[in-house]
Amino acid sequence: MNKDAQQLQPLKVGLVGNPNSGKSTVFNQLTGLRQKTGNFPGVTVEIKEGSFTLPKGRRVSLVDFPGAYSLYPTSSDEKVLAEVLTHTTDPHFPDVLVYIADVTHLEKHLLLFTQILDLQIPAILALNMIDLAAAEGIKITVQPLAAKLGVPVVLVNGRTGENIAQLSAVIEQMESISPVLTKPFYKFSDDETSVSDAIKHNFGISNAYRALLLAHHKDWLPFLNSAEKAILGTITETKQFQSLRAQVEETLSRFDRFTPIVQEAIQHPPVFPTTTTDRIDAVLTHRVAGPFIFVGVMMLVFSCIFYGYEITGGWVEGLMGWLIEKAEAAVAPLQIAWLTDFITKGILEGLKGVLVFVPQVALLSFLIAMLEESGYLTRVVFMFDKMMRRFGMNGRSIVALIGGGACAVPAIKGTRTIGNWKERIITIMVTPFISCSARIPVYMVLIPIALPRAGWWIWAQVFGAMYVLGVVTALASGWVLNKILKTREASFLTLQMPVYRVPHWKNVWLTVMDKVKSFVAGVWKPILIITSALWFLSSFGPGDIAEKAKNSASMDITAGVRTDADRGDLEASYKLEYSWAGKVGKFIEPAIRPLGYDWKIGIGILSSFLAREVFNSTMYVIYSLESVGKKEESAAGDEKPFERYATLKDRMMNDRFRDTDQRIYTTATGLSLLVFYALAMQCMSTLVVVKQETGRWRWAILQFLVMGIMAYLFAWVTFLVAS
Repeated sequence: MNKDAQQLQPLKVGLVGNPNSGKSTVFNQLTGLRQKTGNFPGVTVEIKEGSFTLPKGRRVSLVDFPGAYSLYPTSSDEKVLAEVLTHTTDPHFPDVLVYIADVTHLEKHLLLFTQILDLQIPAILALNMIDLAAAEGIKITVQPLAAKLGVPVVLVNGRTGENIAQLSAVIEQMESISPVLTKPFYKFSDDETSVSDAIKHNFGISNAYRALLLAHHKDWLPFLNSAEKAILGTITETKQFQSLRAQVEETLSRFDRFTPIVQEAIQHPPVFPTTTTDRIDAVLTHRVAGPFIFVGVMMLVFSCIFYGYEITGGWVEGLMGWLIEKAEAAVAPLQIAWLTDFITKGILEGLKGVLVFVPQVALLSFLIAMLEESGYLTRVVFMFDKMMRRFGMNGRSIVALIGGGACAVPAIKGTRTIGNWKERIITIMVTPFISCSARIPVYMVLIPIALPRAGWWIWAQVFGAMYVLGVVTALASGWVLNKILKTREASFLTLQMPVYRVPHWKNVWLTVMDKVKSFVAGVWKPILIITSALWFLSSFGPGDIAEKAKNSASMDITAGVRTDADRGDLEASYKLEYSWAGKVGKFIEPAIRPLGYDWKIGIGILSSFLAREVFNSTMYVIYSLESVGKKEESAAGDEKPFERYATLKDRMMNDRFRDTDQRIYTTATGLSLLVFYALAMQCMSTLVVVKQETGRWRWAILQFLVMGIMAYLFAWVTFLVAS
């Protein structure tokens, strides 16, 4: 490729470093909003890509690889980096690597860097957090590092952007540097040399350390075919290569080599007995007080999300209501009723189903980013790791589970911080059991119906019991899945506790923007498809359902059952009953009758797949209260929790089965329905996000079926016991 053609191609730069090294802040400083987040091909590990321009105009494609401690991975995140750097034809293989290291803990960060040096990829060592180093009195001498490591060394501050321009200039200088054969940082043993030489000969690899890494990772590297794995297996078996022992010896040898280099370049002041971080940790990570403090913090987070949604969610719904009215007015002159209905109740309702979650995603992302930036979240992971491992998860899972109390959608998105495949899958699968805020309106209707003679205190206890049921079921399901799912991937928790610091607001803002964009881009298409399908089922049926609904409404009015003022509500109710959704509800009635449900509840359950809280609005339509429902739902926020939806509750409590004339909503039926809604998967947004995060529909479908079966069985047992 000639020089002009090369200039047209973006320079591929990889950003590498340990977790908590400040990679993300440097990435944000370099790229700003010119970034996107996606999954690494073939796995569900998050990888960020961005772009920026060098001083002389060359475009850079920057990849922020997941944090890793070495090229001997213990999690799926670390495997991504090892896979790319051992496969020179990988699309993400970098022309230049920028290694971000926390200068205040440099010795802990150089293991991976010296491994990269032995791969002979042009590299820059960027020493980050120089502001913290200055505050701690740490003196840095760059020359010994640059001379003995043989790479450019740049001091940067990712939080403030200090020296980021200098880093760009050094990247530009690296553009013309080609890897050269230098003395390896790590000296091979005789066994390693023998294995490496054999692999180099058989695979045509020039770099000795890359060849050695193939021997270590032959069992899992996805770019190796079966024949290549067989050759590597034969070589390692013939040479009696012991991978684990070799990894340990290599790690110790590297530390012995670079520790003196670090000690010469970095001078620490006298160490005092305790630091500010130590004093804070003595309280926040205390064996007894620490967990209670965390629960308090999470309750605050939950309250912010819940009450924030009460404000912003209503604003989104109000905006979408205005948009639906405008769209209806714009399409009305066409006089095509089904088209108007499809645009307003199909497309725009589906769009509302996406946008209504945006405030929750943004709020949760904002609060979690603040906790992570401050350094507190790392402590939480450490505190709860041992407990969560009993249920097949790890310390990072606790954040997702508690976040699920607000909304499962952003909580499941947040599981990307869990590196181990099995632990992440289990966390994703059990998070929807946690009662989210969308279930609250349903609980407000069903609890007084189930226990009409009880008082506010008993109702509150039942409300709390629904949350306890969700938590217990989630943990029990995690324990079972831990026994069923098998993986060769070892689970380790390797953490470096960062110092406490004030969050960097630019970084928090970019994180929130990235999470929101990623959520909307990933779910809007499937949700529109599902919404449209549900609209079709509830809007059409055999014959002219609109005409039949009009006739049935007229008969009721003539018979004096209802007045002419209720004609619109009656027609909407009969239209839903005569639709395909109504037919399905009546078709499944024999299956749900053992739970105490009739066909009307069946329609409510089906419509709840759009979103759980849709159960209430569906019931309003079924009981010919559509116009009343709009008034009661708008007034719900100004009323006490269990006093809301009064007209709907009265109508439901007086309803009876047509064939037996027995009351439908008995205590047994109400409790059964509460248990069903607490356990069933009834949220298409969550289902779509599960598919997006796992990469396969099979996990989402399995989750839907298992949660549905569990909900049915537990609801059936509840009905039998309470009858």
